[in-house]
Amino acid sequence: MIQTKISIIGAGNVGSTTAQRLFEKAYADIILVDVIEGMPQGKALDILESGPLYHSDVSITGSNSYQTTRNSDIVIITAGIARKPGMSRDDLLLTNANIVRTVVKNVIDESPNCILLVVSNPLDAMVHAALSASGFPRERTFGMAGVLDTTRFRTFIAEELSVSVNDVHAFVLGGHGDTMVPLTDYSNVAGISLNKIIPKSKLDKIVQRTRDGGAEIVKLLKTGSAYYAPSASIVEMIDSIVLDKNRILPSCVLLKGEYGITDLCLGVPTKIGYKGIKEIIELELSEQESKELHRSSESVKELLQIMKSE
Repeated sequence: MIQTKISIIGAGNVGSTTAQRLFEKAYADIILVDVIEGMPQGKALDILESGPLYHSDVSITGSNSYQTTRNSDIVIITAGIARKPGMSRDDLLLTNANIVRTVVKNVIDESPNCILLVVSNPLDAMVHAALSASGFPRERTFGMAGVLDTTRFRTFIAEELSVSVNDVHAFVLGGHGDTMVPLTDYSNVAGISLNKIIPKSKLDKIVQRTRDGGAEIVKLLKTGSAYYAPSASIVEMIDSIVLDKNRILPSCVLLKGEYGITDLCLGVPTKIGYKGIKEIIELELSEQESKELHRSSESVKELLQIMKSE
Protein backbone atom coordinates (compact mmCIF):
# COMPACT_ATOMS: atom_id res chain seq x y z
CA MET A 1 0.00 0.00 0.00
CA ILE A 2 1.30 3.46 -0.96
CA GLN A 3 1.55 5.67 2.12
CA THR A 4 -0.38 8.94 2.08
CA LYS A 5 1.83 12.03 2.41
CA ILE A 6 0.55 15.07 4.27
CA SER A 7 2.47 18.33 4.52
CA ILE A 8 1.67 20.98 7.12
CA ILE A 9 2.90 24.49 6.37
CA GLY A 10 3.34 26.40 9.61
CA ALA A 11 4.74 24.70 12.72
CA GLY A 12 3.14 26.98 15.28
CA ASN A 13 0.63 25.74 17.82
CA VAL A 14 -2.07 24.78 15.30
CA GLY A 15 0.34 23.19 12.83
CA SER A 16 2.39 21.23 15.35
CA THR A 17 -0.66 20.01 17.29
CA THR A 18 -2.21 18.89 14.01
CA ALA A 19 1.01 17.05 13.19
CA GLN A 20 0.90 15.28 16.55
CA ARG A 21 -2.74 14.23 16.13
CA LEU A 22 -2.10 12.95 12.59
CA PHE A 23 1.04 11.07 13.66
CA GLU A 24 -0.99 9.28 16.30
CA LYS A 25 -3.50 8.25 13.58
CA ALA A 26 -0.59 6.44 11.85
CA TYR A 27 -2.11 6.53 8.35
CA ALA A 28 0.15 9.11 6.67
CA ASP A 29 3.75 10.28 6.54
CA ILE A 30 4.00 13.89 7.69
CA ILE A 31 6.17 16.84 6.69
CA LEU A 32 6.15 19.85 9.04
CA VAL A 33 7.47 23.03 7.40
CA ASP A 34 8.28 26.42 8.90
CA VAL A 35 10.59 29.33 8.12
CA ILE A 36 12.13 29.28 11.62
CA GLU A 37 15.32 27.23 11.47
CA GLY A 38 15.34 24.23 13.81
CA MET A 39 11.81 24.70 15.12
CA PRO A 40 9.93 22.26 12.82
CA GLN A 41 12.83 19.81 13.06
CA GLY A 42 12.73 19.85 16.85
CA LYS A 43 8.96 19.49 17.05
CA ALA A 44 8.94 16.68 14.47
CA LEU A 45 11.65 14.78 16.37
CA ASP A 46 9.76 15.18 19.64
CA ILE A 47 6.59 13.79 18.03
CA LEU A 48 8.52 10.97 16.32
CA GLU A 49 9.86 9.80 19.67
CA SER A 50 6.28 9.21 20.86
CA GLY A 51 5.83 6.61 18.10
CA PRO A 52 6.43 3.48 20.20
CA LEU A 53 3.82 4.63 22.72
CA TYR A 54 1.17 5.18 20.04
CA HIS A 55 2.22 2.20 17.89
CA SER A 56 2.84 4.61 15.02
CA ASP A 57 5.41 3.59 12.41
CA VAL A 58 4.79 6.50 10.03
CA SER A 59 7.50 9.09 9.48
CA ILE A 60 7.40 12.74 10.49
CA THR A 61 10.03 15.17 9.23
CA GLY A 62 10.62 18.82 10.11
CA SER A 63 11.96 21.11 7.40
CA ASN A 64 12.58 24.68 6.29
CA SER A 65 12.36 23.68 2.62
CA TYR A 66 9.35 23.17 0.38
CA GLN A 67 11.28 20.53 -1.56
CA THR A 68 10.59 18.05 1.24
CA THR A 69 6.85 18.42 0.54
CA ARG A 70 7.20 17.05 -3.01
CA ASN A 71 4.38 14.74 -4.11
CA SER A 72 2.19 15.50 -1.10
CA ASP A 73 -1.36 14.20 -1.33
CA ILE A 74 -2.70 16.82 1.08
CA VAL A 75 -1.22 20.15 2.15
CA ILE A 76 -2.57 21.87 5.26
CA ILE A 77 -1.86 25.60 5.42
CA THR A 78 -1.73 27.02 8.94
CA ALA A 79 0.97 29.63 8.25
CA GLY A 80 0.31 33.24 9.18
CA ILE A 81 0.45 35.63 12.08
CA ALA A 82 -1.76 34.76 15.04
CA ARG A 83 -4.57 36.93 16.34
CA LYS A 84 -3.83 38.96 19.47
CA PRO A 85 -6.24 40.44 22.05
CA GLY A 86 -8.26 43.26 20.54
CA MET A 87 -7.33 42.18 17.01
CA SER A 88 -10.12 41.09 14.69
CA ARG A 89 -9.64 38.44 12.02
CA ASP A 90 -9.95 41.27 9.51
CA ASP A 91 -6.80 42.91 10.90
CA LEU A 92 -4.87 39.85 9.79
CA LEU A 93 -6.11 40.12 6.23
CA LEU A 94 -3.37 41.66 4.10
CA THR A 95 -0.38 40.15 5.91
CA ASN A 96 -1.79 36.64 5.88
CA ALA A 97 -3.05 36.93 2.30
CA ASN A 98 0.52 37.55 1.13
CA ILE A 99 1.78 34.66 3.26
CA VAL A 100 -0.86 32.25 1.90
CA ARG A 101 -0.21 33.23 -1.72
CA THR A 102 3.52 32.65 -1.28
CA VAL A 103 2.96 29.32 0.47
CA VAL A 104 0.55 28.09 -2.21
CA LYS A 105 2.87 28.96 -5.08
CA ASN A 106 5.74 27.09 -3.42
CA VAL A 107 3.55 24.12 -2.54
CA ILE A 108 2.00 23.56 -5.97
CA ASP A 109 5.43 23.66 -7.63
CA GLU A 110 6.22 20.50 -5.67
CA SER A 111 2.74 18.91 -5.51
CA PRO A 112 0.58 19.99 -8.47
CA ASN A 113 -2.06 17.35 -7.74
CA CYS A 114 -2.49 17.86 -4.01
CA ILE A 115 -5.56 18.84 -2.01
CA LEU A 116 -5.16 22.21 -0.26
CA LEU A 117 -6.81 22.60 3.15
CA VAL A 118 -6.59 26.22 4.31
CA VAL A 119 -6.72 27.06 8.02
CA SER A 120 -5.08 30.50 8.14
CA ASN A 121 -7.25 33.47 9.17
CA PRO A 122 -9.32 35.32 8.16
CA LEU A 123 -10.32 31.93 6.78
CA ASP A 124 -12.87 32.73 4.07
CA ALA A 125 -10.64 35.33 2.44
CA MET A 126 -7.59 33.05 2.70
CA VAL A 127 -9.41 30.32 0.78
CA HIS A 128 -10.00 32.88 -1.98
CA ALA A 129 -6.30 33.77 -1.92
CA ALA A 130 -5.34 30.09 -2.17
CA LEU A 131 -7.75 29.45 -5.04
CA SER A 132 -6.42 32.43 -6.95
CA ALA A 133 -2.78 31.51 -6.38
CA SER A 134 -3.22 27.80 -7.18
CA GLY A 135 -5.70 27.78 -10.04
CA PHE A 136 -7.02 24.55 -8.50
CA PRO A 137 -10.70 23.58 -8.70
CA ARG A 138 -12.85 24.20 -5.64
CA GLU A 139 -12.99 20.46 -4.98
CA ARG A 140 -9.27 20.53 -4.10
CA THR A 141 -9.00 23.93 -2.39
CA PHE A 142 -11.20 24.56 0.63
CA GLY A 143 -11.03 25.68 4.23
CA MET A 144 -11.55 24.44 7.76
CA ALA A 145 -13.74 26.62 9.95
CA GLY A 146 -17.26 25.21 10.02
CA VAL A 147 -16.17 22.03 11.81
CA LEU A 148 -14.56 24.15 14.53
CA ASP A 149 -17.51 26.53 14.85
CA THR A 150 -19.89 23.58 14.97
CA THR A 151 -17.93 21.72 17.64
CA ARG A 152 -17.95 24.85 19.79
CA PHE A 153 -21.71 25.16 19.29
CA ARG A 154 -22.18 21.49 20.24
CA THR A 155 -20.01 21.93 23.35
CA PHE A 156 -22.04 24.88 24.62
CA ILE A 157 -25.34 23.07 23.95
CA ALA A 158 -24.16 19.97 25.83
CA GLU A 159 -23.05 22.13 28.76
CA GLU A 160 -26.40 23.92 28.91
CA LEU A 161 -28.39 20.67 28.92
CA SER A 162 -25.91 18.49 30.86
CA VAL A 163 -25.97 15.85 28.14
CA SER A 164 -23.28 13.96 26.25
CA VAL A 165 -21.74 15.84 23.35
CA ASN A 166 -22.23 12.64 21.35
CA ASP A 167 -25.98 13.21 21.34
CA VAL A 168 -25.72 16.82 20.14
CA HIS A 169 -25.91 17.36 16.39
CA ALA A 170 -25.53 20.81 14.88
CA PHE A 171 -24.49 22.89 11.88
CA VAL A 172 -22.85 26.30 11.67
CA LEU A 173 -22.70 27.93 8.23
CA GLY A 174 -21.40 31.20 6.82
CA GLY A 175 -18.18 33.11 7.35
CA HIS A 176 -15.74 32.22 10.11
CA GLY A 177 -16.31 35.21 12.35
CA ASP A 178 -18.93 37.41 13.92
CA THR A 179 -21.44 36.78 11.14
CA MET A 180 -21.42 32.95 11.22
CA VAL A 181 -24.87 31.33 11.15
CA PRO A 182 -25.59 28.55 13.69
CA LEU A 183 -28.62 26.69 12.30
CA THR A 184 -30.86 26.09 15.30
CA ASP A 185 -33.60 24.53 13.12
CA TYR A 186 -31.16 21.85 11.89
CA SER A 187 -29.59 21.28 15.31
CA ASN A 188 -30.88 18.73 17.78
CA VAL A 189 -30.17 16.59 20.82
CA ALA A 190 -30.90 12.90 20.14
CA GLY A 191 -33.31 14.03 17.42
CA ILE A 192 -35.12 16.58 19.58
CA SER A 193 -35.04 20.09 18.12
CA LEU A 194 -33.09 22.66 20.14
CA ASN A 195 -36.00 25.06 19.83
CA LYS A 196 -38.13 22.63 21.87
CA ILE A 197 -35.72 22.08 24.76
CA ILE A 198 -33.78 25.35 25.16
CA PRO A 199 -35.60 28.65 25.78
CA LYS A 200 -34.97 31.20 23.03
CA SER A 201 -33.22 33.62 25.39
CA LYS A 202 -30.68 30.97 26.41
CA LEU A 203 -30.31 29.67 22.87
CA ASP A 204 -29.57 33.20 21.64
CA LYS A 205 -26.79 33.45 24.23
CA ILE A 206 -25.32 30.12 23.10
CA VAL A 207 -25.41 31.28 19.49
CA GLN A 208 -23.61 34.51 20.41
CA ARG A 209 -21.01 32.65 22.46
CA THR A 210 -20.38 30.42 19.44
CA ARG A 211 -19.81 33.48 17.28
CA ASP A 212 -17.39 34.85 19.88
CA GLY A 213 -15.74 31.45 20.51
CA GLY A 214 -12.33 32.29 19.09
CA ALA A 215 -12.23 35.77 20.63
CA GLU A 216 -13.14 34.34 24.05
CA ILE A 217 -10.08 32.09 23.99
CA VAL A 218 -7.79 34.84 22.66
CA LYS A 219 -8.91 37.08 25.53
CA LEU A 220 -8.16 34.38 28.10
CA LEU A 221 -4.79 33.34 26.65
CA LYS A 222 -3.67 36.96 26.12
CA THR A 223 -0.65 35.90 24.03
CA GLY A 224 -2.12 33.46 21.53
CA SER A 225 -5.18 31.85 20.04
CA ALA A 226 -6.93 28.47 20.05
CA TYR A 227 -5.18 25.36 18.76
CA TYR A 228 -6.48 22.21 20.49
CA ALA A 229 -10.00 22.36 19.03
CA PRO A 230 -8.81 23.75 15.67
CA SER A 231 -6.29 20.92 15.23
CA ALA A 232 -8.91 18.32 16.15
CA SER A 233 -11.25 19.90 13.60
CA ILE A 234 -8.58 19.70 10.89
CA VAL A 235 -8.04 16.01 11.61
CA GLU A 236 -11.79 15.36 11.39
CA MET A 237 -11.65 16.59 7.79
CA ILE A 238 -8.39 14.80 6.99
CA ASP A 239 -9.87 11.52 8.29
CA SER A 240 -12.71 11.83 5.81
CA ILE A 241 -10.30 12.51 2.95
CA VAL A 242 -7.68 9.84 3.66
CA LEU A 243 -10.19 7.14 4.65
CA ASP A 244 -12.77 8.20 2.03
CA LYS A 245 -15.48 8.39 4.69
CA ASN A 246 -17.85 10.67 2.75
CA ARG A 247 -18.57 12.64 5.93
CA ILE A 248 -21.00 15.55 5.70
CA LEU A 249 -18.99 18.38 7.22
CA PRO A 250 -19.24 22.16 6.90
CA SER A 251 -16.37 23.47 4.76
CA CYS A 252 -15.43 26.87 3.39
CA VAL A 253 -15.78 26.38 -0.36
CA LEU A 254 -16.26 28.52 -3.45
CA LEU A 255 -19.97 28.78 -4.21
CA LYS A 256 -21.21 28.88 -7.80
CA GLY A 257 -24.86 29.70 -7.27
CA GLU A 258 -25.56 27.42 -4.32
CA TYR A 259 -27.64 29.19 -1.68
CA GLY A 260 -28.04 32.05 -4.19
CA ILE A 261 -24.38 33.05 -3.74
CA THR A 262 -21.79 33.18 -6.53
CA ASP A 263 -18.00 33.56 -6.56
CA LEU A 264 -17.62 33.70 -2.79
CA CYS A 265 -16.01 31.21 -0.40
CA LEU A 266 -18.35 30.49 2.47
CA GLY A 267 -19.00 27.73 4.99
CA VAL A 268 -21.66 25.25 3.82
CA PRO A 269 -22.31 21.51 4.31
CA THR A 270 -20.14 19.36 2.02
CA LYS A 271 -19.52 15.68 1.40
CA ILE A 272 -15.80 15.04 1.82
CA GLY A 273 -13.94 12.00 0.54
CA TYR A 274 -10.72 10.81 -1.09
CA LYS A 275 -10.73 13.39 -3.91
CA GLY A 276 -11.67 16.28 -1.64
CA ILE A 277 -15.11 17.83 -1.81
CA LYS A 278 -17.45 15.48 -3.64
CA GLU A 279 -20.67 17.39 -3.23
CA ILE A 280 -22.06 20.64 -1.83
CA ILE A 281 -25.21 20.01 0.18
CA GLU A 282 -27.96 22.63 -0.15
CA LEU A 283 -30.20 22.83 2.90
CA GLU A 284 -33.60 24.45 2.80
CA LEU A 285 -33.08 27.49 5.00
CA SER A 286 -35.71 29.61 6.70
CA GLU A 287 -36.11 33.17 5.46
CA GLN A 288 -34.20 34.44 8.50
CA GLU A 289 -31.36 31.92 8.11
CA SER A 290 -31.05 32.74 4.41
CA LYS A 291 -30.92 36.44 5.23
CA GLU A 292 -28.20 35.84 7.83
CA LEU A 293 -26.17 33.70 5.41
CA HIS A 294 -26.29 36.44 2.78
CA ARG A 295 -25.32 39.01 5.41
CA SER A 296 -22.35 36.81 6.25
CA SER A 297 -21.42 36.63 2.56
CA GLU A 298 -21.40 40.44 2.41
CA SER A 299 -18.78 40.49 5.18
CA VAL A 300 -16.59 38.14 3.15
CA LYS A 301 -17.14 40.29 0.06
CA GLU A 302 -15.84 43.34 1.97
CA LEU A 303 -12.62 41.49 2.76
CA LEU A 304 -12.16 40.59 -0.89
CA GLN A 305 -12.58 44.22 -1.88
CA ILE A 306 -9.80 45.17 0.57
CA MET A 307 -7.58 42.45 -0.89
CA LYS A 308 -8.23 43.64 -4.45
CA SER A 309 -7.42 47.25 -3.59
CA GLU A 310 -4.09 46.31 -2.01
